[in-house]
Amino acid sequence: MKILAPILLLALAASCACGKKGRGPEASREQAAEPSPASARRAEWPSGAKNRLIFEKSPYLSQHADNPVDWYPWGREAFEKAKKEDKPIFLSIGYSTCHWCHVMERESFMDGDVAGILNDHFVSIKLDREERPDVDHVYMTACQIMTGSGGWPLSVFLTPEQRPFFAGTYFPKEDRWGRPGFKTLLQRIAEAWKTDRDALLADAKQLTEAIQKDGRASEGELKKEVLDSALKAFANLYDETYGGFAGRHKFPRSIVHEFLMRVHGRTGDAKALDMAEKTLGAMRAGGMYDQLGGGFHRYSTDKKWLVPHFEKMLYDQALLVRAYVQAHQLTGKKEYADTARETIEFVLRDMTSKEGGFLSAHDADSDLPDGKGHAEGAFYVWTPAQVKAVVPGDEGEILSRAFGVIEGGNYEPVEEHEPRGNSVMHVAATVQELAGEFKRSPDEIRQILDEGTRKLLEARNKRPWPHLDDKILTDWNALMIGAMGFAGAVLEEPRYVEAAERAARFLMEKLRKPDGRWLHRYKGGEAGIDAFLDDYAYLVEGFFLLHQATQKLEYLRVAVRTAELMIEDFGDVRGGFFQTAESGEKLVARMKEAYDGALPSGNAVATLALLRLADLCSRDDFRKKAEETLRHFAGTISRYEVGYPYHLCALDAMAGPNQEIVLVGDPGDATTREMLRAVRRRFMPNMVLAVVPPDGGTEDFKTLIPMAAGRPMQDQKTTAYVCENYACQAPTTSIQEMVRQIERK
Repeated sequence: MKILAPILLLALAASCACGKKGRGPEASREQAAEPSPASARRAEWPSGAKNRLIFEKSPYLSQHADNPVDWYPWGREAFEKAKKEDKPIFLSIGYSTCHWCHVMERESFMDGDVAGILNDHFVSIKLDREERPDVDHVYMTACQIMTGSGGWPLSVFLTPEQRPFFAGTYFPKEDRWGRPGFKTLLQRIAEAWKTDRDALLADAKQLTEAIQKDGRASEGELKKEVLDSALKAFANLYDETYGGFAGRHKFPRSIVHEFLMRVHGRTGDAKALDMAEKTLGAMRAGGMYDQLGGGFHRYSTDKKWLVPHFEKMLYDQALLVRAYVQAHQLTGKKEYADTARETIEFVLRDMTSKEGGFLSAHDADSDLPDGKGHAEGAFYVWTPAQVKAVVPGDEGEILSRAFGVIEGGNYEPVEEHEPRGNSVMHVAATVQELAGEFKRSPDEIRQILDEGTRKLLEARNKRPWPHLDDKILTDWNALMIGAMGFAGAVLEEPRYVEAAERAARFLMEKLRKPDGRWLHRYKGGEAGIDAFLDDYAYLVEGFFLLHQATQKLEYLRVAVRTAELMIEDFGDVRGGFFQTAESGEKLVARMKEAYDGALPSGNAVATLALLRLADLCSRDDFRKKAEETLRHFAGTISRYEVGYPYHLCALDAMAGPNQEIVLVGDPGDATTREMLRAVRRRFMPNMVLAVVPPDGGTEDFKTLIPMAAGRPMQDQKTTAYVCENYACQAPTTSIQEMVRQIERK
């Protein structure tokens, strides 16, 4: 499309998205707006506040409340000011744990000269992408259309009607290496607004039309053969040496591994399982995994999984827990179960609120232990001297060798002010290798590692901690609720199920409206912002998984009601789901998202969740909407299968065969528990489970789960009904026979 040439050249020269520079910018892909309380007289603002963001709940916006930039939150007050003063809008989008967002704040938004230009010539809006993913999606699409890439911080210039005419990501403050910086960009756009307004408005019209067209899906029939072509596409991108898939950075993308494991479960394809296992093993052994505290960092900046981008996001923990538990189901390997347990323990310890909800993220940056500045990863990295100060003698040597802590460090920091000589901990030697090198028995080595890691973790906890984003998001919490419920059931860890239930009760009490609809964000005792498609889709899946773990009808009722509202409020009669409800704020485009990036898309999760509920609850309307959604995106998916792995999981579920297992018996009975254990330890991603009390259950139970009705016990013993696509084998009271029926091809 035609873009004002000087500005476009400037964008290509200066823009650098989070995720494209070093370990930085995080690349990707209130409802409007009553006047902010910040419109109160400045004399009433709290001490230290320099702009209206002091009144916002978002931790990201609060971080910018002391900027000299006259920031507004997204909303009517800012839009009306832009119209009244005839100024363009500068929209800055990021999130509180974004490293390059911090860099741009330090360089530009805390600078008086930059603030002066912004305050004189623009109306400046700061927006948290995690609070308003709908707004972020619209303007990230604009950036990708204009520049071919995107990331955060996202920097967008709009007309007062919110139409974008220029977009980029990170800009350094000053001109650098022959590239114009942020000050130059602001001055040129301010001048163009005065002297070449018609061209800018024409660009805004064109770009807005392009955004509106971008979300249109390509329909068709999605056939099972797509699963085969997708496997070949992933194999072509696979890194045979280190695991993972091609790209400058390696992201965990656990949903890819879920798809690969489904392929192996369906076909027995050894390559599919090898790709998943090697990658999961490499991530667990690498620096992307926190070897002391558990949990995963955001992504790896190198092909060996050694040097991570150090932030920790709640959603990554949830998705990876699910993947490692499924790998344990499929292979029986203890290390996968251990990784899931350690990750959950990290979340329970460091990312759970007192009320039971799960917190959003840990920052990548923190202050240096000596108090002299800050750096990305400062909380996590070590030198041999630091290790020996905590664990002296041979034990310290063993720990340094085990975790690859070496003299001179094992990576080169990106920014000049970051200290040199540090090492990212990773698994550098096995127990057997350490036993041979240090002439100790394997048991001695294990004891040294167990005690040493505990001491190192205690010492690390005394360092300055990274910033914690403590807002509670409905969609990310729903992901963790489902993951913890699933993990607790499979690994037989009641604490995990209890934590999932506590979080579920928190959401139902704090973020659910009386009519069953949901809110998106909770912070500081206040819930707000009408929920989006991802919230609804993830809630349906999360509460379904929690029901499967507990067999409590209340969770199934929530899943079903949320699914009904999702279809009513977000469904498109032409197919698929919009990101926002019909009643939501009217942006310049009402978007649909199908791409499965760091998170599975709401459309993919909705499709698979509806198929699961259709199987369990015999809801043909849910199945019809799921099939319609897959058809709606079929052409898009077929052209680039690797971009849509969770849609492929949904296609796998739709293709079947699907298993329905009904156990009739007392849940406290030993035989019932053994049958449940035998079912749950098997990898059956397309299985739904119902446990029926001996009396057949209440009328509500029979209405919700019709397939479980009319299933009598045999000989007063726990009885299993193993069905495939609702065709059932003979009921059995034998665990061995039940297993034989499950495993029968």
